[in-house]
Amino acid sequence: MPVELPRGRYPGRLDDKGRLKLPSDFIQFFKSLPESKLYLTSLDGRIAQLYPISEWRVNEKFFDTFQEDPDAADNIAFNAADLGADVEMDGQGRIVVHPDLRRELGMEGQELHLIAYKGHVQILTETRYQEQKDRATKDTASDLKVLKKAGLR
Repeated sequence: MPVELPRGRYPGRLDDKGRLKLPSDFIQFFKSLPESKLYLTSLDGRIAQLYPISEWRVNEKFFDTFQEDPDAADNIAFNAADLGADVEMDGQGRIVVHPDLRRELGMEGQELHLIAYKGHVQILTETRYQEQKDRATKDTASDLKVLKKAGLR
């Protein structure tokens, strides 16, 4: 039975060979899965996503069957393929972030933030993390009120 995807934010950084050492909680999670293959990509050219391959296959089926706006699905699928690659953890829990993705997202030489989200791991640069944090904390009181009213505990 797979271990749950870790919660919270974890730090990361690329080494000089473009490898990201995953935190031990993520290593445990990925090692517990039936398949070792992962898919590393970016859907928007701003934030990287690391998917267990089984989760990525769900997205591929979604792209194939989404009828509401097929052009949007085609565009995002193209972005994912253009910046994506299959990856596997090495024996030390590292994954190689391919050069196109590193350059596009400006990942080299800065702190990265790993956050589990909807079955995958988001990898944010410091700049993207601060943008997300600013957006998330802008209206905290009103956002929390809405969610508590809807049933948040």
